[in-house]
Amino acid sequence: MSTRPPSRDGRAGSLGGVTDAQPGRPETPVIRAKKSAKVQFTSTILLLEAFVVVFATFVLYGLRDVPAGLPDSVPNLEPGVIWTVGATMFVTLVVLSRACGRPGGYVAGSVAQILIAAWTLVIPLMGVVALVFIGLWVASLRLGGRVDRERAEYDAAHPDEAPNV
Repeated sequence: MSTRPPSRDGRAGSLGGVTDAQPGRPETPVIRAKKSAKVQFTSTILLLEAFVVVFATFVLYGLRDVPAGLPDSVPNLEPGVIWTVGATMFVTLVVLSRACGRPGGYVAGSVAQILIAAWTLVIPLMGVVALVFIGLWVASLRLGGRVDRERAEYDAAHPDEAPNV
């Protein structure tokens, strides 16, 4: 007798009803499709950027009171404006990370890269961070697409093995 709880179909020992069982053959678990590498890479970049925005917001808030902390071209920013812009950008990046892979998701993520680069106008050293993340964004688009194509080619050449579809 199996120690596993019964599945949805009432048979003990199956893996929650997710099996590929045929009469006279042992049960084998169904292999789930892998998520797109491009979606995973780009979502990760946008989430990492969201946390960078949180820290940049802290920096901007702290530099507000430091003499010569902000460039002369930046007006005196009120704390409410700083926190509102930072929180809005954070939420936008988190939402966009979930939109990757949907129509327009990659374009919206690319626009977000421009918004991150715009922080350079207020915090000059954000330019370095923006360049790094723009490079990572482009790399995630290119390499993620390449990984997905290679997975598709492998699945087409090996239909009997674990499919990624």
